[in-house]
Amino acid sequence: MSIEKGRLLIYAPVPLYGTPDNWMIEAQAANGLRLWAENFDRVTIMMPHLDGPAPTGWTPADEVGPNMARVKVVALPTAWVLPKFAKVYRPTRDIIRAEIAQAEYLSFAIGGLIGDWGAVACLQAHKMGRPYGVWTDRVESQVTRSDARAGPLKGRIKKSVIHRPMAILERWVIKRATIGLFHGQQTFDAYARYCRNPQIVHDIHVSRDAHISDTAFEAKLKSAAYDPLKIVYAGRANAMKGPLDWASALQKLAQKGVDFEAHWLGDGPQLDNLRKQLQANRLSDRVTLHGFVNDPAQVAAQMQAAHAFLFCHKTPESPRCLIESLIAATPIVGYEGSYAADLIGENQGGHLVPIGDTAALGDMLFKLAQDRSHLADLIQNARKDGTPFDDESVFEHRSDLIKRYLGQQR
Repeated sequence: MSIEKGRLLIYAPVPLYGTPDNWMIEAQAANGLRLWAENFDRVTIMMPHLDGPAPTGWTPADEVGPNMARVKVVALPTAWVLPKFAKVYRPTRDIIRAEIAQAEYLSFAIGGLIGDWGAVACLQAHKMGRPYGVWTDRVESQVTRSDARAGPLKGRIKKSVIHRPMAILERWVIKRATIGLFHGQQTFDAYARYCRNPQIVHDIHVSRDAHISDTAFEAKLKSAAYDPLKIVYAGRANAMKGPLDWASALQKLAQKGVDFEAHWLGDGPQLDNLRKQLQANRLSDRVTLHGFVNDPAQVAAQMQAAHAFLFCHKTPESPRCLIESLIAATPIVGYEGSYAADLIGENQGGHLVPIGDTAALGDMLFKLAQDRSHLADLIQNARKDGTPFDDESVFEHRSDLIKRYLGQQR
């Protein structure tokens, strides 16, 4: 006898490409759909649709697996500017309301202002008297506020104006949510006081099989004992990730005479500036900027080969790359934050310094390069801190919370 697992409606702000005959979905979003469909009988996902060819790395929906037979994709218009948003608001609102009426469980990702269909879905669910959950992995209003300090003048002015109404909208929908699903400690800390039932969850897409193997772990320990210090970062090169701070920390390490190699995996608007700073600091022969890497196996190999994951995140968020580093048994070395501190709270698989203190980062990396016994201990601790995390476990946890607190109430 099968157990009824219900119908789930979610909104994900990941762009959707193609047509109903050939939807193209970002690879991690596709894996998420596969996992949602393992935990619910039917899943409907609403996503903003974009015209044109899908970016590298997007995958056809029909290749996700047999679970896609139980998934319905609803394309919503992309409307990030006010005139278009005003034009499409009513018909899109009606589509959202119709989907809400057919679902048993409602969970919407939020983050933005104009064109944030997740927030619109929350508003409509509230008007319809339906309990809903809010999911977010970063404090979008604070990210926007931080971004207002850099970039072209027009963009800075816009962001300086909209970050306050963004914060108001975030708090409005969170206060009315039945449950808040907040990815990581730092996002939880920012939003918990506004939510009647805040929960810490995680959103990762690494399988248990992708955790570092015993053989690779032993090879890593041997490398850590003798090889030049290997440093890695995986993520977008934008201002909130602190790529120039990253380069500055490496410069300070080089000034101490340490032999090292470093890798940045990821594209982004600050990549050229990062390259120029590395050239100015005469570090180009030690640092490889890989740009966007589509092959997960290549990313995993770089992470597992590294002795330290150097990060300089400046805004409140819960980046998955830190978990992915721990899963690779790579200690995290970077800026303080409650999310990072929580991840290594049990086994201390990393070291954290105050935000902006690149000298302290350089000193920490120098100590690891000098004390290889401590580095080996840190690698073992990182592996222990990464052990609890895999995609099936974290999606099952989120699904259980949704079922427990968001049962249909008509």
